[in-house]
Amino acid sequence: MKFRATVLVFLFFLSSVSLAAGTPLELTQIFGPDAVPTERAPSIRWIGDAYSTLEKSQTLEGGSDLVRHDAESGKRSVVARAETLSHGGKPLPISGYDWSPDERHILVEVESPGSRRNNPVSDVWLLDVRAQALRQVGAGLPAALMHAEFSPDGARIAFVSGNNLYVEALDGTRVQLTSDGDDIVLNGRGDLAYEEEFSLGKAYRWSPDSRRIAYWQFDTRGVGTFYMIRNTDGQYSTLVPLQYPKPGTTNSAARVGVVSVDSPGTTWFRLEGDPRDHYVPRMDWAGNGNEVLIQHENRRQNINRVWLGNAASGAVSPVMTETDEAWLLPSDDIHWLDGGRSFTWLSERDGWMHLWTISRDGKSASLRTPGEFDVVQIEAVDEKAGFAYFLASPGNVTRRYLYRATLRGAPNVERVTPANLPGSHDYDLSPNAHWALHFASTAESPTKVDVVRLPAHESRRSLVENAKLRALVDGTPRVATEFFKVGIDDVVLDAWLMKPPTFDATKKYPLLVYVYSEPAGQTVADRWGGDRHLWHLLLAQRGYLVASVDSRGAAAPRGRTWRRSIYGQIGILASADQAAAVRKIVAERPYIDAKRIGVWGWSGGGAMTLNAMFRYPGLYSTGIAVASPVDQKLYNSIYQERYMGLPADNEAGYRDGSPINFAQNLTGNLLIIHGTGDDNVHYQNAEALIDRLIGLNKTFSMMAYPNRTHGISEGSNTRLHLFGLITRYLEEHLPAGPVE
Repeated sequence: MKFRATVLVFLFFLSSVSLAAGTPLELTQIFGPDAVPTERAPSIRWIGDAYSTLEKSQTLEGGSDLVRHDAESGKRSVVARAETLSHGGKPLPISGYDWSPDERHILVEVESPGSRRNNPVSDVWLLDVRAQALRQVGAGLPAALMHAEFSPDGARIAFVSGNNLYVEALDGTRVQLTSDGDDIVLNGRGDLAYEEEFSLGKAYRWSPDSRRIAYWQFDTRGVGTFYMIRNTDGQYSTLVPLQYPKPGTTNSAARVGVVSVDSPGTTWFRLEGDPRDHYVPRMDWAGNGNEVLIQHENRRQNINRVWLGNAASGAVSPVMTETDEAWLLPSDDIHWLDGGRSFTWLSERDGWMHLWTISRDGKSASLRTPGEFDVVQIEAVDEKAGFAYFLASPGNVTRRYLYRATLRGAPNVERVTPANLPGSHDYDLSPNAHWALHFASTAESPTKVDVVRLPAHESRRSLVENAKLRALVDGTPRVATEFFKVGIDDVVLDAWLMKPPTFDATKKYPLLVYVYSEPAGQTVADRWGGDRHLWHLLLAQRGYLVASVDSRGAAAPRGRTWRRSIYGQIGILASADQAAAVRKIVAERPYIDAKRIGVWGWSGGGAMTLNAMFRYPGLYSTGIAVASPVDQKLYNSIYQERYMGLPADNEAGYRDGSPINFAQNLTGNLLIIHGTGDDNVHYQNAEALIDRLIGLNKTFSMMAYPNRTHGISEGSNTRLHLFGLITRYLEEHLPAGPVE
């Protein structure tokens, strides 16, 4: 199908309609123990044309039954009751589970209390479905387990313990495949930077024939150790060490190899170059049990060499090389086709993120999704029917819909999500692509989840309605969010605006701008925004205008040129775009009080908030920066070097993109918030900025949340306290309500 180039005018005309009836929101309805709950989709696992869920037990308090549902009829059958999923007379607090490929066994995970984002340890149990018997996997090992997974034939379980790789047969017979793992050498699990930036936590792959395992090894010797400090655990503080590479410093040495599950001993692939100055972001078996497809990037991440590795010898042969003047992301969702003669590949080689099929030798490539739009994500590949299913946003980048493209013959793309459905749509497809969980929402309506048959998209039943949350939204005064576009210089930006329910265009209101605008996210999207949206709605009810703008470089599906425009100038171009957009919006909307403009953001949005306050002090009067990176040299090497280049090659960019270097310009009201246990953007950032502001004799406010991580959510009432603090700060320093 050929997509029309017509850009849809995306305005919610309901924005002029005030839904003023109802009761204004309170913070306790959004945050804290009394908040109106958000229903989540149950923990579903697809099993052919059926799916399983964990459901609250009616016979054992605190327990869960594992239940199987036929996708077509909805017929329900209990696989295992809570009494079976128990140990020592107590039900297991299950955090996750997975079926074996033959559906005869289930791995049940129980997350350990000390589990962290970069250390997701758990106890693992094996359920024999027929015998209704439960036993612990890895029993007797001194370290808890990580990343347990069945072999393709269902006969063994691989897992990581003590940073070594093991396999265990169904009868409990165990083989240790590596022995050199310790606090420094990691086998089968990613280091901190790989896990954060390449989503590589489980760092091993079973061969299709279940005879071998290909895995990553990370040698973190020489990587700088960052120490977090916990001060609330007892009489003395506790150090939490992290091997954390920062820009321009030593990276882990990553290598990949293959080990037989019957005779331990690793064959390492002979990749070129210094392993500390290259990355192996993706690796998997190449459609058989003898070869591995390896993606191998240089440190700048603008060259991706793709190799076929011989599992027996470790020799590698080139398949193809992709390059970019700025950066490349590794290709996800590789599926082997035609008996291993070709594979799927995501690439921006023609200026858009498109799906291609590539021959095994790399010599021929076929574009399967032609058109000026991005493939956002591959959802499934149904080789038998000849289709790849994917998310995309042709014509309106603020929305997401499901499409499918042909894998052979003339390229053809068709929309699967019905044309009459607005908003954004996510999917969890069954392996055979016959069924899917369908997640649907808009900026105004909470997420609904139903089971649909594909490709007709026929709904069979609803799993989540979020009725209580919808009642809360429908019963509170509001004006529908207005989506619009802002033209600055030679570019048009997407934006949204929320207005007070009693809005009067003849008066002037304060404006609060919510920012992110780093290359890892998009804020202007027609999808449910959770408690953040409800909090913005609360602010609108109290007399604020709330807006957000996606500046150039944001992770919107607007093509390669859009995303690469910020290369080497993170924090510089985007903050200029934000300021220009705000000035344009103020000029075009006389009801905005130019003397009352605030800005807030989290993480990269916190850095953007600081750049706004420090670089454009005459525009923004109040800012709230949460969990903010303040100096680009303090974040991890993979992320920062990808978008900024190496520090030695872009000294000015690193300096000018770091808000701490412009703190001398602060004139407005600034609140700095950070969790001391943040293992992503370290609390070091907050202290560095605070120290500089003190040295400059600048007035500011700050709040530290002990031991809270990047999301600042751990502990009772933390979110209620956090957003109560922010709300009071706004009301004090950016007074709400209209003035004549």
